[in-house]
Amino acid sequence: MSQIPKLPTTAVTVTESPLYVKLLTAGTAACVADFVTFPLDTAKVRLQVQGEGRAVIAAAMATSGQAAVVVPAGPQYRGLVGTIATMARQEGARSLYNGLSAGLQRQMCFASVRLGLYDTTKAFYQQILDGGNPKVAGSIHVGTRIAAGFTTGALAVLLAQPTDVVKVRFQAAQKNSSSPRYKSTLQAYKTIAKKEGARGLWKGTFPNVGRNAIVNVSEIVCYDIIKETIIKNNLMTDNVPCHFTSAVIAGFCTTVFASPVDVVKTRYMNSAPGTYKGAIDCAIRMFSQEGHSAFYKGFTPSFYRLVSWNIVLWITYEQLKKTISNSRRFE
Repeated sequence: MSQIPKLPTTAVTVTESPLYVKLLTAGTAACVADFVTFPLDTAKVRLQVQGEGRAVIAAAMATSGQAAVVVPAGPQYRGLVGTIATMARQEGARSLYNGLSAGLQRQMCFASVRLGLYDTTKAFYQQILDGGNPKVAGSIHVGTRIAAGFTTGALAVLLAQPTDVVKVRFQAAQKNSSSPRYKSTLQAYKTIAKKEGARGLWKGTFPNVGRNAIVNVSEIVCYDIIKETIIKNNLMTDNVPCHFTSAVIAGFCTTVFASPVDVVKTRYMNSAPGTYKGAIDCAIRMFSQEGHSAFYKGFTPSFYRLVSWNIVLWITYEQLKKTISNSRRFE
């Protein structure tokens, strides 16, 4: 009886996407997530800067020797739903998307670097750690992931900081203000560069580097580890429910760790020249004038925004990666 010859087996491998594809995929996924969750981000910014004006006026009166008797006004915004409803009623629904253009520009510059370069940077650090040793190759250390997260997060801020400054200022500005600071995104870039110079465009870089290093580690590294743990323990397969669960946990961790730095960053970038000596001065004055609770202003919208942002980002990003990988496999 003749034996049936064995056919050669070919392993199906996932084609590694070129770097430009990774950058474009990450930026596109982040833009989708930013568009969906932008009203939550705007509400967060309004809550974070609320009370800042009264504190600055009181401090100025005390410095000039005037009696700092300020009648306390009730807060304009109360909670996530209340803030969104107040803005829509007083300024129109479009006000919830103030600064969207700068926000999308920011994501294409920012997320494409911090997320698109993460796997490449992680592999680079891993190669340094394992030295090409096959016994440890493939086991990604937590330190490697953290180092990659810090690196791509900091690099992204250095490149995209001007877009973040413009976005925050548009979100913080009330539409019914008698003299709006800027008429358009392009005009905002030009005005800031002319009046405040390069330092104005990169204002708040220090707290933003700190914030986004924390965000990157909390968001990307947490997602990376949680997703890997779920798949390794056969709790779920590498599909949408797994991505959803990992994104929710990563979003919660990011909100808890990043909120204090995020509030300082928002206050400092939105401030007029000379208001604060620096980010540290901003943080100290916030604590002395408003207490420790000021560092968690806007926590609820920040939580909802980051969790929903992570869900949309990671599901979109994972699906785009699979689509591109499958299309390249059959080329």
